[in-house]
Amino acid sequence: MEKKVLVVDDEQSIVTLLQYNLQQAGFHVLTAMDGEEGKNLAISEKPDLIILDLMLPKMDGIEVCKQLRQQKVTTPILMLTAKDDEFDKVLGLELGADDYMTKPFSPREVIARVKAILRRTQIQSEVMDSDEEDIDSIRIGELKIYPEQYEAYFSNNLLELTPKEFELLLYLIRHKGRVLTRDQLLSAVWNYDFAGDTRIVDVHISHLREKIEQNTKKPTYIKTIRGLGYKLEEPRGE
Repeated sequence: MEKKVLVVDDEQSIVTLLQYNLQQAGFHVLTAMDGEEGKNLAISEKPDLIILDLMLPKMDGIEVCKQLRQQKVTTPILMLTAKDDEFDKVLGLELGADDYMTKPFSPREVIARVKAILRRTQIQSEVMDSDEEDIDSIRIGELKIYPEQYEAYFSNNLLELTPKEFELLLYLIRHKGRVLTRDQLLSAVWNYDFAGDTRIVDVHISHLREKIEQNTKKPTYIKTIRGLGYKLEEPRGE
C-alpha cells in the first residue's frame, strides 16, 4: 500500500523538489505552505510521515510538533531547519520530532531518511504487537509501563511523556540493571548517529528524572554511571 507523506514548507521550490522526488520514490504526497494548514492536514489526513520545516508562517514547526504530540498524534516527524542551531535540533527532538535535517540537503538523502524512519516505525509497531501477546505491563518500584498502550504510570499517575521519552524509558526498563552508554541509547532509541551528539540523551534522561524521581539530584531509578552512561534499577528501600 502506498505510503502517504505530508510536506509542510513555505518555500515553493523546496515543496516542488520534495514532492517530485517523493512521488518518484513511490509515495503519495500532500503539501501545506504554513504551519496551521500543516497541522490540520496532519490530523485530518493521517499521513504515515510528516516532513516539517522549522520556520513557517502562522505557526512555526516547533509549535506544530508540540500541538500534534499534545493531541496524541504519533505520526513520525522529520524536521527541516535552515539553521545549523543545536538548540533548535534538540528542542525539536524534545518535543517529539523523530529526526532532523539541515538545509541545504539532497533529495536522495531525504528519501533515504524517510524510508529509514518508516522502516523503524514499522519495526516498532511489530514489536508493540508482539508485546501484546507476551506481556501486559512491566513494573519496577512505583513505575508501571504498558508497552502496547504506549502509557507509563508513576504512583498510579499517568506520566505525560513524549514518544521519545517513552521509548527511552521502555528501553531502559527492558535492560534493567545493565549499564547503557549514551551511544547505545542514541542508536537504540533514535536509530541514527547524531554525530556523537549525546546531549540529546542527557536532555531526555533529565526530563524522565523530573517525572519519576523524588530528588533529581539523588535519583533512585535512573542512575548515572560516571564515564559510561546510565542504568535503570529497582529502587532500594531506605
